[in-house]
Amino acid sequence: MGQGQKGSSDKTEGKDKRHDFPPPEDGHKCRVCRFPLLVALLQLLLGVAVTAVAFLMLAISPSLSARETPHWAGIILCLVSILGFILYCVAYLPDERTSIQFIAKFLYFILCTVGLVISVLVIAFAGHHYSQASSFICEQAGQDCVCTLDKEDPIARTFVYEGVSDCEVITGTLTLYFLLQIMLNLAQALVCAVGAFIMWKHRYQAFFAGLQIGSPSTQQWQKV
Repeated sequence: MGQGQKGSSDKTEGKDKRHDFPPPEDGHKCRVCRFPLLVALLQLLLGVAVTAVAFLMLAISPSLSARETPHWAGIILCLVSILGFILYCVAYLPDERTSIQFIAKFLYFILCTVGLVISVLVIAFAGHHYSQASSFICEQAGQDCVCTLDKEDPIARTFVYEGVSDCEVITGTLTLYFLLQIMLNLAQALVCAVGAFIMWKHRYQAFFAGLQIGSPSTQQWQKV
């Protein structure tokens, strides 16, 4: 009688062990550190900073071109960060059972890649204009500032900055803004690269081990 009870208890314990799954990870320990919230926050801050610096540059002279005032790059990064916040609100499922999650993750990966390319372009433009502005020789001409790279060269290209009452703003403040744009867009490119890499890793490196728990008719798989 005792042996029968012992055998039944062993079967019950074995059945309980088969269905004893490890407790799920607590995803609420650090919600701020959860991807893509942290990356989206950094993208938003950097996008706002790039846009603000671009408008400050545009306030120096309205004749500055769009390449010299890359507010468009900051606005695009702000839109990417908004998509990151939307993706954070979508319930995360490793195997992408919902089409909304798949579309959001795919778009976020594409936009992070586009943001990376745009940031690299802005760095190239800002670096070129920084090297030019650092070598400018400027003269005041009424309400405009006329700058050249070589004053002795009669066919040297002339840069006219309208609405500038002091040429020191071009050779000093504007060059500082170009340098600031280089640093901000470099950080922005790194953040976009990290976001795209993590999204790619979540998409293509999430594997499920072939550990079958329970009877063959009830296939339950455990992620490792």
